[in-house]
Amino acid sequence: MGRAKGEAARAKSRPSSSSMAASLLPSGVAAVGFGGYVGSSRVDSSLASGPDASPFLDIDGEVAQHLKRLSRKDPTTKLKALASLSQLIKQKSAKEIAKIIPQWAFEYKKLLLDYNREVRRATHDTMTNLVVAVGRDLAPHLKPLIGPWWFSQFDSIYEVSQAAKRSFQTAFPAQERRVNALMLYSTEIFAYIEENLKLTPQSLSDKETPSDELEEMHQQVLSSSLLALAALLDVFFSWHSDSSATENVTGESKHAMKARTIAASAAEKLFSSHKYFLDFLKSQSPAIRSAAYSVVRSCIKNIPNTISEEDIKVLAGTILGSFQEKNPACHSSMWDTFLLFTKSFPESWHAVNVHKTILSRLWNFLRNGCFGSQQVSYPALVLFLEIVPSEAITGDKFFLEFFHSLWAGRSMSYSSNADRLAFFLAVEECFIWGLRNSSRYCVGADAIYHFQHTLIDEILLGLLWHEYLLAISPKYQEASFSSCTQGESKNSIQHIHKEPREAVNSKHSMEYEETLGKCIIKILSQIHCLKHDLLSAFSLKFQANCLDIFQQTEYSSQNVLWVVKFISLLDKYAVQKGETWPLLDLVGPALKKSFPLIETLDSPDAVRLIVVAVTVFGPRKIIQELMWTGVGTRQFLQSFTDIIIPWCLKSFTPSTAARLDLLLSLLDDECFSQQWNDIITYLVNREKVGFNPGTMDGDQISVLAILMEKVRERTRNGINRPGSCESNWQHELLDLVAIDVVKASPPFGNSDARFLCAVVGGEFEDDKVCFLSRNTLIFVFEEVLRRLMTFMMDSPFAWVQDVFSLLISRNYSEWRLESSSNLLDMAHFALDILNDSYFCLNTIEGEGELVQGILATIFIIDWEFSWINVLENKLDEHIGKAQARLTFCEAVHAFRCKITDQFLKSFGVNSRKSLATTLIQSIKCITFVDYRFDPDNFISSCCQWAVGTFEFFCQDQVEEQHLLEQFLSKNDSWPLWIMPDTAGARLCTENLDLQAPKNTKFIALVDKLISEIGFDRVVAGVISNASISSTKAPVIDLANDQSHYSRPWLAAEMLCTWKWLGGSVLHSFLPSFLGYVKNGDYGFADSIFNILLDGSLVHGARGGINLLCCASVGELEAVEEPFLRALLSILCTLFQDNVWGNEKARSLFRLLLNKLYIGDTANLNCLRVLPSILNILVRPLSTGFDDHTNDNCGPYSQSELHQATVDWLKRTASFPPLNAWQTGEDMEDWLQLVISCFPIKVTGRMQRIRPERTVLPMERAVLYELFQKQRQGASAVVNKLPLVQKLLSELMVISVAYCWEDFDEDDWKFLLHRLRFWIEAAVVMMEETVENVNDTLANGPNDVNASLNKLENAVVISDPFAIELARNALVGFSLFCSLVGLQDKEHSENLNPLGNEKWAFITDRIFEGILRMFFCTACAEAIANSCCHQASSIIASSRLYHRQFWELVASCVVESSSHARDKAMRSIEIWGLSKGAISSLYALVFSCEPLPPLQYAAFVLLSAEPVGQLAFTCDTEVFNDGASNNEESLDTLSAENVHLRNEISHKLEKLPHEVLEMDLLAHERVNVLIAWCLLLSHIVSLPSSSPARERMIQYVQDSTNSTILDCLFQHIPLEVYMGTSSRKKDLELPAAVSEAADAARRAITTGSVLFSVELLWPTGSEKMASLAGAVFGLMLHNLPAYVRGWFSDIRDRSLSSAIESFTKAWCSPTLISNELSEIKKASFADDNFSVSVSKSANEVVATYTKDETGMDLVIRLPPSYPLRPVDVDCTRSLGISEVKRRKWLMSLMSFVRNQNGALAEAIRIWKSNFDKEFEGVEECPICYSVIHTVNHSLPRLACKTCKHKFHSACLYKWFSTSHKSTCPLCQSPF
Repeated sequence: MGRAKGEAARAKSRPSSSSMAASLLPSGVAAVGFGGYVGSSRVDSSLASGPDASPFLDIDGEVAQHLKRLSRKDPTTKLKALASLSQLIKQKSAKEIAKIIPQWAFEYKKLLLDYNREVRRATHDTMTNLVVAVGRDLAPHLKPLIGPWWFSQFDSIYEVSQAAKRSFQTAFPAQERRVNALMLYSTEIFAYIEENLKLTPQSLSDKETPSDELEEMHQQVLSSSLLALAALLDVFFSWHSDSSATENVTGESKHAMKARTIAASAAEKLFSSHKYFLDFLKSQSPAIRSAAYSVVRSCIKNIPNTISEEDIKVLAGTILGSFQEKNPACHSSMWDTFLLFTKSFPESWHAVNVHKTILSRLWNFLRNGCFGSQQVSYPALVLFLEIVPSEAITGDKFFLEFFHSLWAGRSMSYSSNADRLAFFLAVEECFIWGLRNSSRYCVGADAIYHFQHTLIDEILLGLLWHEYLLAISPKYQEASFSSCTQGESKNSIQHIHKEPREAVNSKHSMEYEETLGKCIIKILSQIHCLKHDLLSAFSLKFQANCLDIFQQTEYSSQNVLWVVKFISLLDKYAVQKGETWPLLDLVGPALKKSFPLIETLDSPDAVRLIVVAVTVFGPRKIIQELMWTGVGTRQFLQSFTDIIIPWCLKSFTPSTAARLDLLLSLLDDECFSQQWNDIITYLVNREKVGFNPGTMDGDQISVLAILMEKVRERTRNGINRPGSCESNWQHELLDLVAIDVVKASPPFGNSDARFLCAVVGGEFEDDKVCFLSRNTLIFVFEEVLRRLMTFMMDSPFAWVQDVFSLLISRNYSEWRLESSSNLLDMAHFALDILNDSYFCLNTIEGEGELVQGILATIFIIDWEFSWINVLENKLDEHIGKAQARLTFCEAVHAFRCKITDQFLKSFGVNSRKSLATTLIQSIKCITFVDYRFDPDNFISSCCQWAVGTFEFFCQDQVEEQHLLEQFLSKNDSWPLWIMPDTAGARLCTENLDLQAPKNTKFIALVDKLISEIGFDRVVAGVISNASISSTKAPVIDLANDQSHYSRPWLAAEMLCTWKWLGGSVLHSFLPSFLGYVKNGDYGFADSIFNILLDGSLVHGARGGINLLCCASVGELEAVEEPFLRALLSILCTLFQDNVWGNEKARSLFRLLLNKLYIGDTANLNCLRVLPSILNILVRPLSTGFDDHTNDNCGPYSQSELHQATVDWLKRTASFPPLNAWQTGEDMEDWLQLVISCFPIKVTGRMQRIRPERTVLPMERAVLYELFQKQRQGASAVVNKLPLVQKLLSELMVISVAYCWEDFDEDDWKFLLHRLRFWIEAAVVMMEETVENVNDTLANGPNDVNASLNKLENAVVISDPFAIELARNALVGFSLFCSLVGLQDKEHSENLNPLGNEKWAFITDRIFEGILRMFFCTACAEAIANSCCHQASSIIASSRLYHRQFWELVASCVVESSSHARDKAMRSIEIWGLSKGAISSLYALVFSCEPLPPLQYAAFVLLSAEPVGQLAFTCDTEVFNDGASNNEESLDTLSAENVHLRNEISHKLEKLPHEVLEMDLLAHERVNVLIAWCLLLSHIVSLPSSSPARERMIQYVQDSTNSTILDCLFQHIPLEVYMGTSSRKKDLELPAAVSEAADAARRAITTGSVLFSVELLWPTGSEKMASLAGAVFGLMLHNLPAYVRGWFSDIRDRSLSSAIESFTKAWCSPTLISNELSEIKKASFADDNFSVSVSKSANEVVATYTKDETGMDLVIRLPPSYPLRPVDVDCTRSLGISEVKRRKWLMSLMSFVRNQNGALAEAIRIWKSNFDKEFEGVEECPICYSVIHTVNHSLPRLACKTCKHKFHSACLYKWFSTSHKSTCPLCQSPF
């Protein structure tokens, strides 16, 4: 019931009657049954007084309601009612609860029959609560409850039965009280059970219950009732048997006797009325059958006197024939009943046909593996044999059939290990029982002997032993399978259990084999104890089987396996227990007979059989059995020496290893030394070995190798075995053989290396036993080192040879190594030895040089292997085709990988440090030699080797620093600039080769090390506290330890070197240095500064940097002197990153002032370097003084910088003018010093130029005085020396910046004329360069390479002074332009205010010259780009050498006037170059080598007048303003009329699909976005209603690829908008999304993308996101329909949702606001039309009235406008038909949705469409609109037949889609 999982599951889960009975019996009473209860009869009359009486009159209303609900059919309702009832019972008093018991009893009996198990369980839980609540008040109501209550405890569901037991035990806690209650109400219980047994399925419930549920409920009732009956009988009579002996006859016992009488009577009645329960025994339900067996067993046990002879005859057939029961759930009760019935009534066997009824069914039962009840049935078999009447069976025949049937069922017994164990235990017990009780069935000794031998022959040998051989030996499996196949072919009898060979093999698992063998051995042991003679049959069979193995013609090693395993089992289960029969009766005789055959066979397994026997029984016992000798030592040694050794050490054969195992197993503790000496002397001939290496017989070496390997294995694994001490195995002859083998030359024997490894040892970490003397061991490893070094000497790489020379010169200079043809064989031989004796190196640690040499050689060969891998395909070029060498190097690499840190730790500290020093010096050595291969890869490899060396050999950071000291130590080529010494550092001034220093590769290696392990460890020498405390040295102060290892000289050396292979100071060293210093070690930076300052002062070279602006680190390349360049680099880095501040700058300034003068004389070296240093210091020195503006301010008066500047100005002013300056005078240095004090600050890419610092009036006055002096001098005579011009230009710039307020008109005139002169000179030079480029590429040679070479020469600036002068002039001009027109109050009293009109002419001329220079570089790139990409790259790269100059040019171009631009463009067109101005600008904006200001300037020119109109289309006549009102032009508007220039059309039309696959920062992708920026900027610049704008928009719609929008959103990561429903705008946006959102909003607001283009270069992900956002915003604003069309085609819902969320959050609010504002401001100039705007609702209401008609149209803008279309609705119409209203509504919707522009314009056009209709203009029959919704034209193309007019665009679309040229209406030809 309740859908139990099958009958078997139910039977296992339900309580048994015996277990229940046991719970009610006192301790010590045998376990008996117990049961439960069920019933369905209505409550007795005491529950109701009459049919009309209500049972709920006295019951609480709520309780009564729940009791009524228990009668419902729905199980859920019942469960809820029971739960509620339980809660109420807990809350109410006992008296209140007692009132409901009668009604509860009635419901209780019904609920116990419920089909739902949960209902039954909940019923018992409620019963428990009720019992707890009422207590003793339950007693009056027990009579109707006790029967169902008892019955329910045997429910088939375990949880239900347990709940019933809990409730019953709660009512009667004591066991005795429970039994008394049952006895007291025994009559009621028996009556209830009898009633239940009479029930039928139909009487259980109403007809609505399904039949299958009724049947299951009926079976449950019957089985539970039968179990309850059996348990009740067991309880009554078992309790009687226990208590009768201990109790007096009291009233209570009389009551018990009465109950037992009632029980006997009731049971007898039931027994007879139900025909001995035979119907139940034959039931289809296993549960009922099992319960019936329990009842019958209980009756036989408890009331046997009620069973008559007739009853026995009736029962005998059923009970004795019960082996036909196939359900294992019934077998336990079946066996109990069968055994008890046979024991109680043995004569019953005569009442049946024994063979037919019992035995045949039993045989079938056993053959089928007891039908799954192995663990129940097999233990019962020996009990069955015990009770079988001997006269009823025939002894031998019965037992043979019994065992054969039992054996046949074994295949069914392998489902679990427990089943298998039960089976073999049953076989063992039954077999031994049969032997012991043979006298029962046999009369006389001969008959007993025959019976016992029959069992042994047929069962033990025929079944068990045969099965064992079959299980373990393939030979017997083959034989068995073959005979089985033949047997089947000869007769048609079908075997009960037949398996293929695979099944047989799989069945015989290891566990099965051992269990079977164990069973056989236990039987043999019992036989030996029972009667020793009975073992002879098995012994003979065992010997015959052993002999049969070695007599086979086709011998297989697998056939011996069964003997070996059986002997092992004998040892485990017999020998270890002290039994001797296995050796004396089995193994010993078998070996005696087999040994002669084993000697003749070359079989490892046959020998292994003897080895196993020796292991089990001992060497002396086996020798005694084999040789039939005595047990004395002399006899044992004689047999061992004369017979065993010659046989075991004969010629090398496949069985040699096994024979050697036997030889070693026969070693005896007492005779070990003699035996081992005999073995070695037999193998090695003392007279031959050692005189001529390599002449020893190979087979002997092979045997020795195998022997020593086995000895090593014994010493490693056997602690108490003979010879476990290594010294016992050492022998003089072994040393001689080892020396002979290691000195031999190729070819080597197969076992030579194997022998050496066996005697040396060390293959494993715990294997350090050596069988050689120490001297011999050292000799072996010396030979290994020789051969490895010879291999290294022969390397094809020069660096390996150099390292070899270094190694051999240090420790092995006396060695003379020579290469040979057998070099690789010798190297492989050495590596083979080393590979298997790796850990033995620890045993010779005292030979430090030897071990270091071996390991160093291994490491270096491994480096060679890694270098070969780096070369890859260049392998042939460097090492030819030496594949064999590569193979050996790979083997060495594998060996090197075995060397672990733990292994190195086992060496002494000194040895490990010495090895590390050798390796690190080797790496250092090879970096100073020039090799032919790629140096970058080589340096990277060296770095990996060095890092690996540090990691391997340094136990802590102190050791690492010591090793770094060795690595960085001085040699002939290192260091080049600064030498470390005890005082810190000193300068190297001798033999400096500045052109090609030899240390660049080593510097590159150091730089790589810094990047790998850190600046702090390599350069700063930092050691952490943890590392210091981990060492054995005493703890020292960290700062002191750092100073000990600090290497500021190394940092200075690298700074002076500046550039090296694969790196430089700027790109690698300075970032690492800065990162370290920022952590707080400022003293280290001071040390570097002091070293570099000293070096700079010693050399005294000028800087050569631009002193006008504070230099950046990147500009320091121009400084040639290494010390000064290094000094400036760290100053610039530390001050720019605010590591050093104002205080540090002042202290450095004071230091420099002190060094400037030596007494009263200026230090010229300091004077030369000071301007460059001051150029960097002036900015931090000025910090803090910028807010002071008067002379009385304290900081001004006390500023050392201001005071020094005034002094220097006065000294410079004392010199004659520059025009009178001669070379060699020091005026240049002083003037440069002054210039460096007045820097110019350039911000925003040269867009804003202003003074860097605030100056004192005194400084300004003296500076102006100096300027006046130079101007007057220059007016007199012009000194054309470039240096004079340069100094003059710089002085003019700083004068304009700092003294412009003092300038008069002559000053300005002088300034502007000089600036124009210098700029014009640069223009001339640039134009000549462009002409050279044009001639080179247009008229040059056809050879592209030659043209490119010539082009490189053509773009070289021959006069850099001209560029520098022009650069200074541009700075000065930019300053002037920023001052022009400045008329604020501060300068209102200036006598010479700057006026724009005064200098307009010369300013335009200067701007024109600047623009000409700009167009020159643009034309040069355009011309080069038309040739090839390489040529364009040459032009673009040439600008990078003068970056600041071109940035100034670009900034001036952006500020130029349209007039100057127009004149410059005309001059370029007149020039006649191969490329014009527009093409040049496109070439520059799409340049392959971006220079951001130039590209931005080109973009500005292309997007502004006068270039903008000419930069896009080739046919400009359509853009004539006069055509704006020409309707004919509107009508013919299409994309075909627009022809964009090739430079931009290609990127707009063809590239976007390709761009999607490009990298996000790819150059071509950036150019595509720039092209769209230009196009959108052009569209924005056109008037909103102009034909030109309409034409461009139509071009975008028809010709461009909307994939560009997909490209845009590749740059805007919208993952944040995916998968979330929160407010998108409140989310924390990634940087790229934030940039894009801000740019989109700004582009919509400003209508421009200039802000994003200006900051685009150098490109990055966030800048590209900003540009993408700006383009997207401008497209939304100007091309809404275009974007909407793209958006509607997106199929990825998550992507479209993310795009919509982004647009709605960041773009739509601004767009909607703009649109509504434009509509509100628009003037439609008509009384018939009005528009009202609601910004809160985002709605526009358009009202149109004409005569007596009118309509109101509402336009609603969606929140994600314009991605979602505008909604249009008609809220009112007057005098307009429904058709017309719907058409006009659709017309407005079409206009507003197709408008690529402002909604106000769409409304205006729609209004015009209305007007045209009212004027009588016919609508187009295709689109049903007068004005075309896209190009806004009127219908003008008329059909000649039907006269209807069409829009040209509509008609074109009709012809294209219909593939016809007929009129859409009349179908006549058009």
